[in-house]
Amino acid sequence: MINKAISVLTIVHQRKEALDNLLAGLRRSQVLPGEVIIVHMNEAVREYPPQGYPLRTHQIMAEGHLPLAEARNLAAAKANGDKLVFLDADCIPAPDLTGRYAAALEGPQTLWTGAVRYLQNGAARNPELFDRLEELSRPDPVRDHRSAIRYELFWSLNFGCSKATFSRIGGFDPAFCGYGGEDTDFAFSARRQGVPVQWTAALAYHQHHASYDPPLNHLADIVKNAKVFKAKWGSWPMEGWLQKFAAAGFIRWDDEDLSILRLPAEAEIVAALKL
Repeated sequence: MINKAISVLTIVHQRKEALDNLLAGLRRSQVLPGEVIIVHMNEAVREYPPQGYPLRTHQIMAEGHLPLAEARNLAAAKANGDKLVFLDADCIPAPDLTGRYAAALEGPQTLWTGAVRYLQNGAARNPELFDRLEELSRPDPVRDHRSAIRYELFWSLNFGCSKATFSRIGGFDPAFCGYGGEDTDFAFSARRQGVPVQWTAALAYHQHHASYDPPLNHLADIVKNAKVFKAKWGSWPMEGWLQKFAAAGFIRWDDEDLSILRLPAEAEIVAALKL
């Protein structure tokens, strides 16, 4: 069964295997999307085999940063469906994810955020992956979909809204360049426009990948975007990361000011890598 009102949107940069698993997960959906739109950032557009649902690709290029906000806005602008489901390229949707979003988006204008479970390291290569997603994953340690969600905890890993709601919020602010802050800014814009944020049981499984703690590889972007956020909203985002950067001597940060003292050396970035 295809629901033509549903457009699944994803943005990607160098995540071929993960994205292939996302698409395979969608093929197993109880309700197939009317289309999937993929925006390739700072890379060539791939050729994709037939999926069982329409798939369209676009490309966006930017100098010196990943255009995350612009790519999501482009995907939304190109969507034919009225019900937008945003999935991170690392996500594998549960079989009922699209159906749950379809039902949720029948109601009043709301920003819906879906549940996430985290797959173990190596799980994505398991030949029985799609039959053992629950067994091979663990719950989100921070966001509990059984409780009320705060705007500060919204993120774009797995969320849905109507096209009208996305327009009402104003989309993602392209003033946020590269990594960090654009999700919280989007949620704060929703709050300013009176759009409620709610949980839905639309579940996605996040595929494991190497990450940095703290994300020293994105320090310059995070500092720049934190300053944009502070100027716009009067408070600092990403405080946990800023505290770690300050404690390590990379930044100077107080209630009113934030500046880079030095950028991390390559060896320091490597030391922060968590496989």
